[in-house]
Amino acid sequence: MQLIPFLKQKLHNLGLRARITIAFALTGLFLSAISAVATLGLARQNLLETRETAVFTVFTSNARRVLNELTSETDDDGRRVIVERLGQASGTFPLLLVDDAWTAADPLVFGRNSVPASLQELANAGIPSQIRTYIDESTIKSTVVVSALPIPKTNVEAIYFEAALLTDVESTLETLAAILFAVAAINTLLSAFLGSWASQRLLKPWVQVRTAAEALAGGALDTRLDPPGDADLASLTDSFNKMARSLEDRIEREARFTSTVSHELRSPLMTITASVEVLTNKAEQLDESGHIALELLADDIARFNQLLEDLLEINRHDIGVADLQTQPINITEFVQQVISYYNNIDLNFRISYGTEETVIWADKRRLQQVVINLINNAINYGNADITVDVEREDHYLRLSVEDKGPGVIPEERQSIFERFTRGHAGSSRGKSSGTGLGLSLVVEHVSLHQGRVWVEDRLDGLPGARFVVELPIADDNNENTEDPS
Repeated sequence: MQLIPFLKQKLHNLGLRARITIAFALTGLFLSAISAVATLGLARQNLLETRETAVFTVFTSNARRVLNELTSETDDDGRRVIVERLGQASGTFPLLLVDDAWTAADPLVFGRNSVPASLQELANAGIPSQIRTYIDESTIKSTVVVSALPIPKTNVEAIYFEAALLTDVESTLETLAAILFAVAAINTLLSAFLGSWASQRLLKPWVQVRTAAEALAGGALDTRLDPPGDADLASLTDSFNKMARSLEDRIEREARFTSTVSHELRSPLMTITASVEVLTNKAEQLDESGHIALELLADDIARFNQLLEDLLEINRHDIGVADLQTQPINITEFVQQVISYYNNIDLNFRISYGTEETVIWADKRRLQQVVINLINNAINYGNADITVDVEREDHYLRLSVEDKGPGVIPEERQSIFERFTRGHAGSSRGKSSGTGLGLSLVVEHVSLHQGRVWVEDRLDGLPGARFVVELPIADDNNENTEDPS
């Protein structure tokens, strides 16, 4: 009872193309099986009827000869001569019952014990009859047609039996069954091939739609579907293109709005920043509460300014104008220069053997922002005990930043790279100095370099998080890295 739900679940897990192919194959197998069974049944019936007719003709001829040659004076040797001569002439197995004496041409194949009881009862009742049975003797195992005919003679009670082998019919049917089985197998394979071809043709437009949707999801907002030749799919293509165009227009409007707002905020922010600097220069004239208010205001303005810069950078990626200005960078010297700015925190730098002279082609400004954002993230949420590692593996360079904070739970290791998402560690703090855009900018910059970034547990098993950036190392003959945008 549990087999059917199991099979349904397995079929549900298969793709639509696989299910169509299986459906065609099973249909072909079903039709082939029905045709094979019907053909084999009709052929068997026809062959048996023809063979039984021929057997009956031979039997009546032999029975007539027995009737003519058998007399009341015929002894056992005479009867044996009669049945042996009939068997040699017709290729059958005669058996003669005279009174209670049985005389067989070949007792090891067809003798007294081989006669079906029902046939013998009919013959004893004086009824000519014929039956199909199976002989299972040591010398032969085959289906036979056994015929019986009472022979009326004066002072003699005789019944003539004759068995004819159906070996040739069975051999023909076995050959036919093998041919039909092979035809059914070939038909099933052809049906599966036809189903695969038909499903490919049928699903081709849907594959194009899926590819286009994936391209849209990946940021290629100018993706459109070509008008199909099939009128039934024209409405789908038109609706998809309208949706893509609407989505592109909406995102462009939102990006322009963000860009405009960010630029418009620059002027008042600069004015506020200049005013705070003036107040800071005259901070000795303020009382203690004024000092506190000024510090809070300065911190928020700095954070606001960083948020504005991050928004402008994000906006460049959204509208597709972010490009790479690549140059050769010695990764060891570069990271050492970046972390040299953090001389007031506990920051360790480790580099694996053989990576000291590694040079990559990268955008220096963007790569610097990647390292700074990861270190700042570790400072804000990782208790400031930070280790920066650089290692090389085949054609990839890996830069990792470890901290000894609370770490990132597995459920948040994807969402933490989304915009304005700080995760459990960030939201649990009483004061947050981040903008919520740092890690999302890391993803954008690394993606421009055709790399990837992820977060995992520390390799030493201690509490904390390990952010890893993986960048491709260009071949020595390459002078630049293509801009994937």
